[in-house]
Amino acid sequence: MDLVKLFEVLLYAVPAIITGLIAYYFFKEHTKNEDGRRRFLLHKDIQVNTLPIRLQAYERMALFLERISPTKLLVRVHPTSSDKNSYESLLIANIEQEFEHNLSQQIYLSDECWNIITAAKNATIQLIRKAGLLEKTNSADKLREVVLTEMMEKRAPSDAALSFIKKEVSDLW
Repeated sequence: MDLVKLFEVLLYAVPAIITGLIAYYFFKEHTKNEDGRRRFLLHKDIQVNTLPIRLQAYERMALFLERISPTKLLVRVHPTSSDKNSYESLLIANIEQEFEHNLSQQIYLSDECWNIITAAKNATIQLIRKAGLLEKTNSADKLREVVLTEMMEKRAPSDAALSFIKKEVSDLW
């Protein structure tokens, strides 16, 4: 008799357990899908809101690279005296000031892009310093002339960084 009652209990319990397991599985899948959907919508909203800010950061860094391009820098920043060292310092200070003004943009750029921009800035400073070390460079005007002549012979360091920015922005679309 006890075996019959046990069998009856199992007849009622097994379908209930199976139904419970199926309900648990579907509920788990549903919550997982809902969580994924919420994450997707949140990510989409973040992208919609941050894309204009990221594009603005790329624009500002492109402007920075244009402004530190040696040919444009030399046209914009005139020597205050004929001393080459003071003009060299003025040019480098101008580049550093432009860079510091745009430091916060790095949070919106990729690490690789930021490193390339920093390398372009350092290469431009190095170019100016090397021109100042030449023996034929004895005045501020001669420094301008030497740097401009060198820029006629090769590309500005900022050109490669600018090309990288353009490529990275095109990847955003």
